[in-house]
Amino acid sequence: MIDGPTMTKADDAAAVSPKADAGTEGPLALPGFDSLTVVVAIEADAWNEALGTHEVETLTVRVLAAAARHLRLPEGLSSEISVTFADDAAVQAANREWRGKDRPTNILSFPMAELEPGDLPGPLAGDLLIAFETVAREAQAEEKSLADHLSHLLVHGFLHLLGHDHIEDDGAEAMETQEIAVLAALGIGNPYAETSPADRNPLPAA
Repeated sequence: MIDGPTMTKADDAAAVSPKADAGTEGPLALPGFDSLTVVVAIEADAWNEALGTHEVETLTVRVLAAAARHLRLPEGLSSEISVTFADDAAVQAANREWRGKDRPTNILSFPMAELEPGDLPGPLAGDLLIAFETVAREAQAEEKSLADHLSHLLVHGFLHLLGHDHIEDDGAEAMETQEIAVLAALGIGNPYAETSPADRNPLPAA
């Protein structure tokens, strides 16, 4: 189940950009793309403890590259994605400040611009903020590996940054189709196979 990967309004993104104080290393290039990069910040040690040193960065690059290839983004696209691996407390604080919901959720998406599906992002695509405890708890409840569930959330959040949403049924179905295809290319099964429509996206995009 996707508990609540959500998209904030574009003008919220810069103010909450998690990479400002996270002490990240330089951008990591996505394979197959000249200038499409991701900055990974690991603020909660539990991520490395659960997945292994460097595996968080490796998985993130692999998943986002697969999503970009599926969407047929231009190989010469120059844009940067920021992904911060945090804990429930950090995500709850951001969720409270920008969405008025005082509880953690699995992932928050902060696009830098209001795009429509098919639009290309500018130099900064936006930020993703992910909560360890919530993601780990969901993976265990759904009997999925943490890596597979995280991969799904990364794809879902990336689609939000590029203008996709699940507010309306048509948009939700289109997002699910895209997610399933990207995950299949990564050797991950359909994450919606055993969930009812009511369970898939209980929180609408902000």
